Amino acid sequence: MSINNEIITALNGIKVPVSFQTSKSEKYPYITFFTYLDRPTLHSDDREIITGYFIQIDIWSKTDYTEIAKEVHQSMLAANFIKQRYFDLYEKDTKVYHKVMRFLKEVEK
Repeated sequence: MSINNEIITALNGIKVPVSFQTSKSEKYPYITFFTYLDRPTLHSDDREIITGYFIQIDIWSKTDYTEIAKEVHQSMLAANFIKQRYFDLYEKDTKVYHKVMRFLKEVEK
């Protein structure tokens, strides 16, 4: 299964549209995601043993997204993703609240 499919599967129970990179929804809230780094995290005998997929999930909302963020957090941990960092933004030009959630998934080759 690809890393994108793993993310979509992990977030399947959340009642918010989820899309790769750009939203297919015109209504808020929605979630987008992408891989911002794909690199070896373990080598042995000059071979890549484990690949680390560093992914970012973005929640976009016109209102408080706290409950959505809790659901994303729990869903990603349940799918064996490792929390890296979260931060909050506000997009002044569109007046949209933006939650950034970064995770790591290590996959054995």
